[in-house]
Amino acid sequence: MTISTTSRASKLPYLLASLVVLGLVVGGLFRAGVLHLPGHGAQHVALRVAKDNSSVSLGNFQNGFSSIIDPALPAVVNISSTKVVRQPAMQGLFADPFFQQFFGGQPAQPQTEQEHSLGSGVIVNPDGYILTNNHVVAGATDVEVFTQDHRKYKARVVGTDPRTDIAVLKIGASGLPFFTLGDSSKLKVGDMVFAIGDPFGIGETATMGIVSATGRALGGTIEHYENFIQTDAAINPGNSGGALIDLRGHLIGINTAILSRGGGGNEGVGFAIPINMARAIMEQIVAHGKVVRGYLGVTIQNVDPDMAKAFGLSQGGGALIADVSPGGPAAQAGLQRGDIVQQLDGKSINGPNDLSLRIAELAPGSVAHLQVYRNGHSQQINVKLGTYPENGQPAMGGFGGGAALQGVQVQNLTPSLARQLGMPSGSSGVVVTGLDPSSAAANAGVQRGDVIEQVDRKPVHTVQEYQQAVAGKANKPVLLLLSRGGATSFVVIQPQG
Repeated sequence: MTISTTSRASKLPYLLASLVVLGLVVGGLFRAGVLHLPGHGAQHVALRVAKDNSSVSLGNFQNGFSSIIDPALPAVVNISSTKVVRQPAMQGLFADPFFQQFFGGQPAQPQTEQEHSLGSGVIVNPDGYILTNNHVVAGATDVEVFTQDHRKYKARVVGTDPRTDIAVLKIGASGLPFFTLGDSSKLKVGDMVFAIGDPFGIGETATMGIVSATGRALGGTIEHYENFIQTDAAINPGNSGGALIDLRGHLIGINTAILSRGGGGNEGVGFAIPINMARAIMEQIVAHGKVVRGYLGVTIQNVDPDMAKAFGLSQGGGALIADVSPGGPAAQAGLQRGDIVQQLDGKSINGPNDLSLRIAELAPGSVAHLQVYRNGHSQQINVKLGTYPENGQPAMGGFGGGAALQGVQVQNLTPSLARQLGMPSGSSGVVVTGLDPSSAAANAGVQRGDVIEQVDRKPVHTVQEYQQAVAGKANKPVLLLLSRGGATSFVVIQPQG
């Protein structure tokens, strides 16, 4: 299956870029009337936020849903973006100087061409502020907005946040129709929703469905944040940046991605960024020009039942720290590899994505109060968060599974091998040099070139220590700490048979 953006390139076939968008849900306090986003003295924009989020009876819509859709249509716009793409110079045979004489003797030069794409956007302020997806305008040299009444505006990109795929645009207009923002945290599976956008560039289109899931994490590029609303309302290429609205006509999501077997159109599995997240991102972009996030400085992974048992827990859940960035906030607070974060500020952690999202919504310099399970006991560790670096290390990771150690060949990790494998100076362990593809270790995700640093939480420095550590464990689960490309991850190997 393919996860695709819903923007559309102007050339056929449609170019559906692979995308996993990660959400940052920041629950806000909703109050009646117009909400002014605080900018700490910086620029801010006024948004209208719903004051009534109670349920709506379907008996009010005996003749259909035009009373919801009609007022919403003018607040959804079409976005056309243009960017210059550099094509590589001639290579191979035609780059040879002998053949260049037949083409005027000019050296091969890179070529440029313009690439056009279409998407959608939603007006959230009468003075021309528009929310859309980052991938709709990424790299664009020219952005134009077309409204329902056939007006065209040049748009300025106020700012973007690739990690949540949100972009904020501004057009020079006033008195525009705009959306009232709902509360996406109140959505439940089965709630009716409508998607509005410009699929395939054919014109503004509304579709209907239900909320299929909330808090959906698709998995993928780990430097992003994800917390999708999943819906079966038809979302197709060109719908990117369009509106997902509820029965009150309130904006509750920004349509973003589809899950498709062949990278094509709608198959009933579409995704939208919750408006609570989009609103918080917009606040930071407008006020500061960028998004600033809290930073913990760890690599984390899932704790499934097998992993939980290996660490002496009765059930899964929480986030397992597989690595700690040297000198980072977590390291300074005393967090260690093998710690399992169970709570943040008194609330349970459901998994790595949950911890990543909740840390990201905290301000740098604030203190995260963590409950951590270590060596059979829970303890409290307080971490003063740093600022997520622009080129920061991933906040999530891991390459694990479950299954036993027959079929694994290892050798000592020499300084030369460590350099070739991208290991830090002074690293220790044994290198996997051979692996039976049908073995339990291979099924668990172990690969040639992995460095085994620990067996059942005990460091191994040589092949002899490794052999002693695994002796007698043929019929028992084994917990390994592996290093791959400089990143560490825990893996549980279950006995086969």
